[in-house]
Amino acid sequence: MKIQFLGHACFYIEEGNFKALIDPFLSSNPQAPKSLPDFQHITHIFVTHGHGDHLGDAALISSKSNATVITNYEIASYLGGKDIPTHAMHIGGRTKFDFGTVKMTPALHGSGIETIGGLIYGGNPCGFVIEVNAKKIYHAGDTGLTMDMQLLETENIDVALLPIGGNFTMDITDAVRAVEFIKPKKVIPMHYDTFPVIKADPGVFKDRVKDVEVVSLKPGESYNF
Repeated sequence: MKIQFLGHACFYIEEGNFKALIDPFLSSNPQAPKSLPDFQHITHIFVTHGHGDHLGDAALISSKSNATVITNYEIASYLGGKDIPTHAMHIGGRTKFDFGTVKMTPALHGSGIETIGGLIYGGNPCGFVIEVNAKKIYHAGDTGLTMDMQLLETENIDVALLPIGGNFTMDITDAVRAVEFIKPKKVIPMHYDTFPVIKADPGVFKDRVKDVEVVSLKPGESYNF
């Protein structure tokens, strides 16, 4: 499985015919690689919540690729009104797809969607456990540390994608604790340095994590497992 970091909380995931984006904040993302790949081949898009730096370019990319957007019911309803193909889920739900299974996990955050008419309700924020060919990725979304993360230990996560930037999400201290709760095989830090308010040093995070390999990726870099 290929995991490519595209800056902030955005990742490209590829495993066989499964080609997906998570939180596709790209066109306005100062961290996004200067040369972005053509995403017209995308099959699925995962959106953790409605904030612009996560919902991002989901509608635009889906309109060009016909990718199904997997997200909560409220965001799915919002995108469905724009003729975007969606699959709605909610917290705790686990669903089988043609590529594998997806479980929607809790996140402690907000989810308002900014529109021309003002902020609208975007449902509950979430994370995802995505399993393809017996390989599991956990994308935490934007979240603070939560005791619910202890339940993820039994999921046997291969790679956890965790925010470390603080202010809006977990900081390094809490992200280290999250790793202790989840016990993934590997962890990739995300959601840091995009803006000054979430500046963080992934090297410090790596030094403080024990017994789990930390894979720090620069925007555009990939990891295969």
